[in-house]
Amino acid sequence: MALQRLEEFYPNYREEIFAGDDIKGFDVYAGDSDEKVGSVYDALVDETGRFRYLVVDTGIWIFGKKVLLPIGSARFDYGARRVYATGLRSKAQAEQLPAYNEMEPIDYDSEERVRGVYRGQDTSAAMSAPASYDRSSYSYDMDKPLYETNEQNHQTLKLYEERLIANKNRQKTGEVAVGKRVETETARAAVPIEKERVVIERVTPADAGRVVSVGDADFHSGEVARMEVYEETADIHKEAYVREEVNVRKEVVRDTVEAEETLRREELDIKTDGSPVVDKNI
Repeated sequence: MALQRLEEFYPNYREEIFAGDDIKGFDVYAGDSDEKVGSVYDALVDETGRFRYLVVDTGIWIFGKKVLLPIGSARFDYGARRVYATGLRSKAQAEQLPAYNEMEPIDYDSEERVRGVYRGQDTSAAMSAPASYDRSSYSYDMDKPLYETNEQNHQTLKLYEERLIANKNRQKTGEVAVGKRVETETARAAVPIEKERVVIERVTPADAGRVVSVGDADFHSGEVARMEVYEETADIHKEAYVREEVNVRKEVVRDTVEAEETLRREELDIKTDGSPVVDKNI
């Protein structure tokens, strides 16, 4: 019946057994009194995973001594984070218990020394021990009051309620790509131009046929009249100009999304028979 520490057998014991809570650190009180004897240091389970002992660190009560408390001799108050060691009634009893050393394995003889101290503290018929024990045939069922939890002292009723959790997730809904492309078109431009031309007119003067004296007649060979002729040519070309600028940015638009759900919550329904005194602790 090898014993293991709680975390060795249940690596995730907080979630698997205590729903995220932890009994380690619970204050331990002697019997049902307000005398604090220490705190829960650890718990030991058997090869099937059943709780068998709480390891109680007695602190300054007995100079840091750690002792074993059978699980059936403990009453839990989860709300107050307390353990009442119903089987540990006095400092003298704790001093009789062998000290627990996590570096040393716990064998049958060690457990028998622990059980012997607790057996002697209960005078009820249910705690009457068998005449003898045999290490080869012993089972924890032979000491049920030490190892079976008392349902009256260990009932835990958890009340659940639903809560509306509002979170928001950021997800990509699309993408906008802004780019440029070149489009072509045919443009036409008209420029009026001027061209000069030489007009030669031969006309008959009004005094045609008049006799000119020899002195007035000047005959020269090779006489030339010169006139410059100009014309305009069209200069049509293309140039690039900035037409407009485009700014690309993002804006955050805020909106409120509303949802409605029906939430459930459990409430206690306490029924009594007779006139018991009930401390609802609400």
